[in-house]
Amino acid sequence: MAKNVAVVIQEDPRITHRPVEALRIALGLVAGSHSTTVILLGEAVRLLSSDSDDIVDLDILEKYLPSIEQLEIPFILPKVFDLSELSGKFSIRCESEDTVAAVIQSMDCALVF
Repeated sequence: MAKNVAVVIQEDPRITHRPVEALRIALGLVAGSHSTTVILLGEAVRLLSSDSDDIVDLDILEKYLPSIEQLEIPFILPKVFDLSELSGKFSIRCESEDTVAAVIQSMDCALVF
């Protein structure tokens, strides 16, 4: 049975490989039958930014981004993020902290990185 899954990424991709790995996991969930939404908090928004030179595992991230963009995986970002800094055409909506919390609570499962 398909589930609604939130992949919440809050770690800094300049410090650890976990944010890139979380995107890989989200891509795998989308390839199955799960409805998956990726929520980027704090420095994790750098995963979609054009300023990505200092991201750990950048070479791996660059392999996944075209598929993520093509599959139109939905992203939720904080309202404070400047969308002009994106490196591609991703399916993004910016929401308040309260709305982000409500989305996470409405999911069947949440994976937090």
